[in-house]
Amino acid sequence: MLVAVVASIALLVTEHQNSQLGGVRTTLSIFVDPLKYLVSLPNTVLDHLSDSVVTYQALKTENDRLREEQLVHQTRMLKFAALEKENIRLRALLENSFKLGEQVLVAELLSVNMAPYEHIVVVNKGTRFGVHPQQPVLDANGVVGQVFRALPFTSEIMLITDPNHAIPVQVNRNGLLTIAVGSGQLNRLILPFLPSNADIRPGDLLITSGLGGTFPQGYPVAVVDEFTAQPNKAFATITATPKASLDRNRELMIVWSKSVPVPLIAKPESEEGTPDAVK
Repeated sequence: MLVAVVASIALLVTEHQNSQLGGVRTTLSIFVDPLKYLVSLPNTVLDHLSDSVVTYQALKTENDRLREEQLVHQTRMLKFAALEKENIRLRALLENSFKLGEQVLVAELLSVNMAPYEHIVVVNKGTRFGVHPQQPVLDANGVVGQVFRALPFTSEIMLITDPNHAIPVQVNRNGLLTIAVGSGQLNRLILPFLPSNADIRPGDLLITSGLGGTFPQGYPVAVVDEFTAQPNKAFATITATPKASLDRNRELMIVWSKSVPVPLIAKPESEEGTPDAVK
């Protein structure tokens, strides 16, 4: 090592006094520089691998976080879409409640009983809100049915398509009076008591006639979709499609046609017999 040190000092002094060793230095660098790169290669490779691992872990963590955020946002979007549709339905009910000119109460659907010969739905408003049997029930498009049974917190509503339900109607075009009976199918009513020469044809709008006192006059009920004359029978075969969306309703309107307004808040059980009228 002493020899190497002495030789290095001698070369430095010689180079300082004479610049002819520059060519030798250049020639030697051709062989020395690759050795320097080769010596530093392991450290360089390790640094790159370390950076790659750290970057991969960071990207993986960020990717997982973004996936979770995407799932949360998608779930919220589904909720927002449902709220938007609910808002549209409620706006339609509100607009139609003003058009009816009657006092109405919006009730939310709780359950559906769609047995083959029983079309009953349950809503979340009952006698504590002034609901009573035989009240007409509508949606934004037309008549849904009537209150079948009123309980303190809920009410059962019989749809117009229930085979046990019948509603007096008239043809809006000419005022012809008849009765629409439930067929047991959600998309069909039957008009059983019209002769083959009756002035009624497909496309006619059926509205409530007001007879019987349950349904006020003028509410849309159904549209006639088939008229088949029966030459050998007393009455024609006539079917109609309900205007109300019986299989897609979430909110319904319970209508009051009496002079006493419905209370807008639930009554305590002790006051249920004598409700305070609220306009």
